[in-house]
Amino acid sequence: MNDLTVSLVFRCAALDGTPATGPRTRAWRWATRAEVPDLADEAYAVRVLDALDTAAPPAVRAHDGVTLV
Repeated sequence: MNDLTVSLVFRCAALDGTPATGPRTRAWRWATRAEVPDLADEAYAVRVLDALDTAAPPAVRAHDGVTLV
């Protein structure tokens, strides 16, 4: 691993309003836990799945930019 990358993923809920694209968001979608692995590389999908797991403590993961190491 040559570069340092820090990714923080939080479990959130919409309080009101309608999600929309904007200057910093080109697209958005709701996804089920089953869909997540097909939407992102393993290194990022696992972070979303970690955030959805309310019973587990926060996780620290090492990866090469695509897969877990």
